[in-house]
Amino acid sequence: MTTATNQAATTSNPENGQKDARPRFESARYIIGMFVYNTLLYVGFTMVGSTLMPQRLKDIGVANPSATLGVINGVGAVISMFINVFIGSMSDRTRSRFGRRTPWIVSGAVICGICFYMTGLPTMGVGVGIAYCISLIGLNMMIAPITAILSDRVPEKDRGTASAAFGGGAVIGQGLGNLLAAQFVASTRLGFVISGVMLLAAGWISMAILPREHSNLDTPKNSEPVWKVIVHAFTPPIKGASDFWKAFICRTGLLIAYQMITAYQLYILEDRIGQTKTQAGAVIATMSIITMIVSLIATFLSGPISDIIKRRKPPIIFACALYAIGIALAWFIPTPTGMLLFAGVAGFGYGMYSAIDQALNVDVLPNKENAGKDLGFINIATCAGQAIGSVFTSTIVAVSGGYTMVFPVAIAMTVISAVAAILIKRVK
Repeated sequence: MTTATNQAATTSNPENGQKDARPRFESARYIIGMFVYNTLLYVGFTMVGSTLMPQRLKDIGVANPSATLGVINGVGAVISMFINVFIGSMSDRTRSRFGRRTPWIVSGAVICGICFYMTGLPTMGVGVGIAYCISLIGLNMMIAPITAILSDRVPEKDRGTASAAFGGGAVIGQGLGNLLAAQFVASTRLGFVISGVMLLAAGWISMAILPREHSNLDTPKNSEPVWKVIVHAFTPPIKGASDFWKAFICRTGLLIAYQMITAYQLYILEDRIGQTKTQAGAVIATMSIITMIVSLIATFLSGPISDIIKRRKPPIIFACALYAIGIALAWFIPTPTGMLLFAGVAGFGYGMYSAIDQALNVDVLPNKENAGKDLGFINIATCAGQAIGSVFTSTIVAVSGGYTMVFPVAIAMTVISAVAAILIKRVK
């Protein structure tokens, strides 16, 4: 009894400094955990999506690798749309001794890690596509619940900083992923192994860093029939959701632009600029270093500043402008230098956007009780961006015979994103 009383006094007495120490420590764990999670996830995902899989399609002799890559990304994105929303809704309803989000994240990491490795094994394009699409099921089992943690458990005062850490992990992971993948362009098998390990580590290490999710077994179970649960899972937010859908459009437009250039950077360097496989790998490695540096600066400036000024929209609008300028530089300077300039300018803009993106999405949620489900719909923007971006690029290349017209279309998508952000009313 005395021990319990002393512990209570220690927790509640501001003079001993313990009252605020635990919340500060937990906030730091959320920030670090979010950063580690997205860094490792994007290292693995970027290695496969931007370099290893495109090169694998060429290595196994696929007749039209650009079109095949577009089909794989398109089918994978459609699968991800449904899986993300469904898993988000199911995690809202999950009851376990490990909480409602953690079981999905750790099991998804296992599925995705194994299937990313298996993507490098098939010797036919259809086999590569099947393995990759199955891996996206595991990937979305991780993504849908982790984004809901920002709404569930991160205090609003720290949300911008946590979002910056989350976004910073993404941009740094993308840079590291491209850098690592460039080392395995000539021999992709080991690269696929490393990517699988990164995805497994993303789920398990981040869950060890984040404050442990408490058991929610005592929460009353939902007694609705299965068909009602499924209908609810796929019912988009409508009431009071105007700003929610503007944020959706903002993310979709920018990710379309991102996918159109970044997912095809290997082919742009090889086919538009005329580089060899080895030369293209070296340029991608340099682009990755540039992107990591500028994105790191942009991300860790933008998030805390957004919390301080209590504004989300201005950094996002400015980020869209920078991304458009970076694309324009690559368009008008069809050389490795143009792509390096794209990496620097667009990378800074993308880092700014990634820092604020998740905080904005949480701020415009119409109902926090359905955070997992509704953020699943927001995450559809990522899948839609991948699908539409791939379709746009492969179609433009097929019609025009080259990559030149890809760039102005990508710029137009960033303009749409900026306009959507401007029109958001609930958030400043």
